[in-house]
Amino acid sequence: MASKSDTACAYWRTGSNPERGTWRLDALTVRERQVLLLLGTGVGNRELARELGIAERTVKAHVANIVDKIGQQTRTQAAIVAALAHDVLCSESACTRHPERVPAGRQVVSSGT
Repeated sequence: MASKSDTACAYWRTGSNPERGTWRLDALTVRERQVLLLLGTGVGNRELARELGIAERTVKAHVANIVDKIGQQTRTQAAIVAALAHDVLCSESACTRHPERVPAGRQVVSSGT
């Protein structure tokens, strides 16, 4: 049987809350926001560079700046912030992550059970 400490909220136990990073998105440049949005998809630096038409070294610099500006410690933490803040970062009107923005006539396919 699991003890109460085994099932307690990890955010509460560690004092970590990835949503705090979303409060700092205004500190990012337009390009950093683009990089962060793509970072949230899980792609690597090479694919990020290819997608944005920039050097891989430039991607690494942007990621380091993003991590610092949004108060995170790792690239993975920044990617989690990107996923949480997708609504704020994404301006694509046809994005299926935003059902209220899906154009009339397009159906959103749910991956749920």
